[in-house]
Amino acid sequence: MALEPDQASVDSITLFVALLCSCIVIGHLLEKNRWFNESITALAIGLCTGIIILFTTEGRRSHILVFNEELFFIYLLPPIIFNAGFQVKKKQFFRNSVMIILFGAVGTLISFVIISIGSMKLFKKLDVGFLDFGDYLALGAIFSATDSVCTLQVLNQDETPLLYSLVFGEGVVNDATSIVLFNAIQKFDLSHITSSIFMELMGNFVYLFTTSTLLGVMVGLISAYIIKKLYFGRHSTDREVALMILMAYLSYMMAELFNLSSILTVFFCGIVMSHYTWHNVTESSRITTKHAFATLSFISEIFIFLYVGMDALDIEKWKVVSKSLGISAGVSSILLGLVLIGRAASVFPLSFISNLSKGSQSGKVTFKQQVIIWWAGLMRGSVSMALAYNQFTRSGHTQLRGNAIMITSTITVVLFSTVVFGLMTKPLMRLLLPRKHLSSTMSSESFLSKPMNLPLIANGQTADSEMGGDDIPRPASLRMLLTTPAHTVHYYWRKFDDSVMRPVFGGRGFAPCTPGSPTEPLLH
Repeated sequence: MALEPDQASVDSITLFVALLCSCIVIGHLLEKNRWFNESITALAIGLCTGIIILFTTEGRRSHILVFNEELFFIYLLPPIIFNAGFQVKKKQFFRNSVMIILFGAVGTLISFVIISIGSMKLFKKLDVGFLDFGDYLALGAIFSATDSVCTLQVLNQDETPLLYSLVFGEGVVNDATSIVLFNAIQKFDLSHITSSIFMELMGNFVYLFTTSTLLGVMVGLISAYIIKKLYFGRHSTDREVALMILMAYLSYMMAELFNLSSILTVFFCGIVMSHYTWHNVTESSRITTKHAFATLSFISEIFIFLYVGMDALDIEKWKVVSKSLGISAGVSSILLGLVLIGRAASVFPLSFISNLSKGSQSGKVTFKQQVIIWWAGLMRGSVSMALAYNQFTRSGHTQLRGNAIMITSTITVVLFSTVVFGLMTKPLMRLLLPRKHLSSTMSSESFLSKPMNLPLIANGQTADSEMGGDDIPRPASLRMLLTTPAHTVHYYWRKFDDSVMRPVFGGRGFAPCTPGSPTEPLLH
């Protein structure tokens, strides 16, 4: 009898791993399908598995693993965000950093206000049970979080570099902002908001953003320095790979330890490690780490969507709201409508403001591009689920009617937005940006921020492709060439990086020329 719980765990894990394998196989078979992607495939398999378990257990349960916030935030989210920072095209990301911060921080606050006030006004007309002021604010933070995992699988970094950098960069800042807002709601007494509390809240956000970024940069630089000085590759590439993986995870856990934004920390750690550390390891270690980070991220994404699909049929929560299915549907519809309105109220006005600062028509975000950015950010996923469970359940369980309605409504919105919006995103992109026009679109995208940002980032000299993987746009006319300053922010950063940072921390062209090092083939 003492072995039964262990055997049950083994059975559950075995079944879950088998489902992960089936998700990968079926996802591969549907790879060229214009509608489906990996996330929707995993959701569908999770739903089908939940239905089968529901029938085989005679309605007692629908999933094989109980939702655990620790599993999501500590084990599944770090590899996804780190790999995104490690693989992101840094030139595109930093070139559009102003717009990314505008969408990610200001846009999230706009959505937060609209969803909080809208739910507070509209839910009172429905009998949803007791919800206090903090619950409505928590709903604003929960449904302001766009899902980076969904967006990364819908958009392609190579086909649409601008859209990818904007939507993904906004997603990272958005998730961090939403989590900071959510934690602030639980930390501060917001029932009586005063100017001092508001200033303290804003100061807390700036503090978290700055310190989290600096911590990620610091851990990345430490890993680069250690690997550069100790030459692990001379004896074992396994140590190099292990140290990179562990240092990346250490940055996330240190942020959790110091109550910082772990998403921002591990993201910027990935950027720094790809700029310095990755060039200090051997060639075999470069290939191994690149694929290892991508594989861990891929498995984590599939794991999350598979579980969300199974948890959607959690019989415990649906039993509590079984007599209030109409109210639950009304709440879901209201939340979905507020998500649509909040997203539109942030994307289109902020795009208009950004376009006002751009001189030429070619440098502005077109209306079609704004529609794609708006649509791709409508999806809600694992972050919203995790925050909802944190606010409205205790250890994944609840018997309160109002809390159960909020959980089931969150599940409904997540499923609907991921499946419906996810299914329609690819066709929408083909409609608004036909493939035959993608090449010309991408060439114009590279000039998107040129009128305002090109003098700050680009110069007439050859740029190091390491900072992003694409060439800096060159002036298209003699007039632009004459008006573009010779010494720019990018010029001074390159000068500082080559003279101070790379000699100490390594990087492209500064790796140690010793046996077993990445530059050993260059000696011949």
